Amino acid sequence: MLACSAAVLHGVDDLRVQPWELPALPAEGCVRVRVRAVGICGSDVHYWKRGRIGHFVLKSPMVIGHESAGEVVAVGKGVTGLQPGDRVALEPGIPCCSHRRYREGRYNLAPIRFFATPPVHGSLAEFVDHPAEWCYKLPASLSFEQGAMCEPLSVGIHACRRAGVAPGQKVAIMGAGPIGLVTLLTARAFGADSVAITDLKQANLALAQQLGADLAQQTSVLEPPAAIATALCAGAGAADGFDVVIDCAGFEQTMQVALAACASGGKVVLVGMGQEEMRLPLVEASTREVDILGCFRYANTYPLCISLLASGRVNVAPLITHRFGFSQDEVQQGFQTAHQADTTGAVKVMFNL
Repeated sequence: MLACSAAVLHGVDDLRVQPWELPALPAEGCVRVRVRAVGICGSDVHYWKRGRIGHFVLKSPMVIGHESAGEVVAVGKGVTGLQPGDRVALEPGIPCCSHRRYREGRYNLAPIRFFATPPVHGSLAEFVDHPAEWCYKLPASLSFEQGAMCEPLSVGIHACRRAGVAPGQKVAIMGAGPIGLVTLLTARAFGADSVAITDLKQANLALAQQLGADLAQQTSVLEPPAAIATALCAGAGAADGFDVVIDCAGFEQTMQVALAACASGGKVVLVGMGQEEMRLPLVEASTREVDILGCFRYANTYPLCISLLASGRVNVAPLITHRFGFSQDEVQQGFQTAHQADTTGAVKVMFNL
């Protein structure tokens, strides 16, 4: 057995850096990765504070974390594409390869074992074993932190692909949190003529402007959706509405704004999961032939992530606002920093192992 350390979630508010064991060698088709960088996602914080997300319930201790990159230190039998010393980004989901959605290339819709989704262990650990086919080589020009950021960036890429973002379009994004910001970066990289973004927090909007937003509009939960949409369209010079609106918040208000701000014949993509049920003007949207698209995680995105980062077309560095090591105190402090983002100003918290 290989002895190492891992950040293990035992229950609500009970996260421990503790001894962890892996088999002496990685399994067939797998590689062993010395993890070097792991970002905190909102879902990690949610499990830490609530112990569950929807029907995924923490019932036994689980290693947390799923945004990760590191260095291959050993390879299992049958692995030919990777070798010790290779620097890799880890795609955290392992889909069922016999499912028809997998065979169609939409493997995010197949049954999937995903890092840090109960009962599957995550990657905030010194070492992780992972199938080689879901590990992607990083060029020397990219850091481990950039490799870890491929995971959230993948969500933005998948959302923009679902919407068909292209040159000549005006795009609006609801929510300037980490996912909204990577969606902004992706929309820019995909050639959108202009990108507007909304959020409740001025600090996030200031970062969005730094990242290239043409309009960053602060909103209030008390403001009528129609008024927000009208101001957004006017501010962006989108008299007929936006070609694409991507809701990265996922609340009733933001979806109502998205539908009102979308041009006839345009597309609204729901990425955020802030609210399970909503009252929406679907008949009005239907008569304007507004397409409402779902968006769940991502598929076939990591190679494009690496290309966009390596070419400099996307720069995720400004999103990483806080960095911590891997001691018990630092892991606890990192999660507290992410949880209290309203006061700490955290966008993306990164652990360097």
